[in-house]
Amino acid sequence: MSDWFLTRQLAQLGFAANALRPIPGGPVSVPVFFSGWLTSELAPHLAAVTAVDTVTHVARRGIRSRRDVAAVAAAAANLAAYAAMTAGGRRAAVEVEDALVQALGSDYRDVIERAPMPDDDLAPWTSLALPFRFRNVDVVRKRHLSYAPGGRRFAMDVYHHRGTPSDAPVLLQVHGGGWVMGNKDQQGVPLMLHMAARGWVGVAVNYPLSPKARWPEHLIALKRAMQWIRENSQEYGADPCFVAVTGGSAGGHLAAMLGLTGNDKSLQPGFEDVDTSVQACVPHYGVYDFTDESGAKFTKQRLDSLLRPYVMAPDATYPDDYRAASPLARITADAPPFLVVHGSNDTLVPVAEARNFVRRLQEVAKNPVAYAEIAGAQHAFDIFTSFRSTGVVRGVARFLEWTYATRASRTTTA
Repeated sequence: MSDWFLTRQLAQLGFAANALRPIPGGPVSVPVFFSGWLTSELAPHLAAVTAVDTVTHVARRGIRSRRDVAAVAAAAANLAAYAAMTAGGRRAAVEVEDALVQALGSDYRDVIERAPMPDDDLAPWTSLALPFRFRNVDVVRKRHLSYAPGGRRFAMDVYHHRGTPSDAPVLLQVHGGGWVMGNKDQQGVPLMLHMAARGWVGVAVNYPLSPKARWPEHLIALKRAMQWIRENSQEYGADPCFVAVTGGSAGGHLAAMLGLTGNDKSLQPGFEDVDTSVQACVPHYGVYDFTDESGAKFTKQRLDSLLRPYVMAPDATYPDDYRAASPLARITADAPPFLVVHGSNDTLVPVAEARNFVRRLQEVAKNPVAYAEIAGAQHAFDIFTSFRSTGVVRGVARFLEWTYATRASRTTTA
């Protein structure tokens, strides 16, 4: 029993160390990500389990041996690590707010039209205690609507307030998964529920996956979804003239590409005249560089192990076709307002890639570009409810509401 208690605490200590100081990239990036992600976002829950485990063990056995002493010391170190992670997660709200103030001005909240709501700053404790329970009694979700022929990979879910809004702005959510896996049910749900409860209409889409689909089929499908939104979303109370897009990882890449290639006729075969522009873009931990221009660690590894063999077309030429698929190479002065969100501890997409993308975007774009770098955050930190994801979701909501409130003035001055 004593040996098993020590083993548990030492294993947890290893996971905690990886969450706080992960091994960057390389061949172990996926297990490093999974363990660090879950440990850092579930730190309060793990702290409670560790405390109960320790108290139970000491109450039953006492501290009789050096192994017991070592185990209790490891448990104390774990609790200290979980406390540090929890505090770091709670700071995310301040980090996003600082980014918004820097990009939009200290008085940006004054123009937001919606009145404050009780959970504007923090999710209810029930949501934090049950992080995988995705439900909001004020939101209706219409599932598996078709936006184009082709089956389930061309399906979407629509979120809206149970009262059915009128002329509501639209938020399009693009899932990640390395362009090869994932679906609309797995990502962005906390943000979609939050925005729908506030009167927005949310649209979460599937799109064709590689290797069966090759670039740019993924982006063309999303532009088909934009066509559906322009033509059909009013049925759900939407204002199809204002569409913001968000997504994480590969979904962040696709969201950024959608934001930077609006009305590009070469990417709209058969529907060239449809307005596919978006009015705001919020990529989370996105991929912005397909050609290793940013010089970030491990982007070349991604190019050789994923993009070349599975995502890009077999006849794609390097670097020209790869640059055409890179948000980094698609930046223009007419880019919509951007809020780029990235974790400092991301082991799948290096934070240096996001920094470089933001720097170039800020140099060129006429609209505001905000950058929130979330200290201690791993990849995919916003998939379920946590202190960190709560702070980010609410900051993203304020950015989106600011872009909607200022749409007319920004159009006039552009």
